[in-house]
Amino acid sequence: MTVIVHQFACLADNYGYLVHDPASGETVAIDTPDADAYLAQADLRGWRITQIWNTHWHPDHAGGNEAIKAQTGCLIVAPAVDAARIAGIDRTVEQGDTVSLGAFEAQVIDVGGHTLGHVAYHLPDAQIAFVGDSLFALGCGRMFEGTAPQFWASLQRLKALPPQTAIYCAHEYTASNARFALYADPDNQALIAYAAEITDKRANGLPTVPTRLDRELATNPFLRADDPAMEARWGGGDAVATFAALRAAKDSFR
Repeated sequence: MTVIVHQFACLADNYGYLVHDPASGETVAIDTPDADAYLAQADLRGWRITQIWNTHWHPDHAGGNEAIKAQTGCLIVAPAVDAARIAGIDRTVEQGDTVSLGAFEAQVIDVGGHTLGHVAYHLPDAQIAFVGDSLFALGCGRMFEGTAPQFWASLQRLKALPPQTAIYCAHEYTASNARFALYADPDNQALIAYAAEITDKRANGLPTVPTRLDRELATNPFLRADDPAMEARWGGGDAVATFAALRAAKDSFR
């Protein structure tokens, strides 16, 4: 038996995630963008939220911590570097730490760059990773606090996960990301096919998340900043410079 991931839309474009272990009865909330939505979704399934795993401090990721904890008494886990700006923390974590959901262990990965202390949670036995705003389908988060070398190193850690890993990111940004990806890497046939699928899914009101790491490795321009063709087009032979150029171009892309 494996964990159950319940995904639901909340706020303007966030995804909420409840991860349930049937054997132990434990349920983890991945971030807390909307406390009322999380509590209602858990109640509909007869689940009680026993933990919150925050990825970073932004209010659309940690803003519901206190309300959920008041209702459930749950344990709140959050990244150490971002801890001063996150409410209700019981335990801080950083690169190399582990957290548990029943018998399932999640590895904490430092993915700083969007914020300095951003972390991801990888459950290897379930082949899933919750990456917050560090990595998106065909994109990555804005570099609000970190540096290009830091963010590129973070993406390298995600790139090293098993290729079949399902990547659960926090927002439905994929259609916009696809437009930029096609601009950044116009000759990528796998990307062209992927973008067509995304257009069809969104036209039918379907989510584009989760994505799979192997597909992102082939199509996501930010993960391909070390590809010689991308370096030649965007960075002149250096992966960090290429990543920085891509991120700056996306920031101003319309």
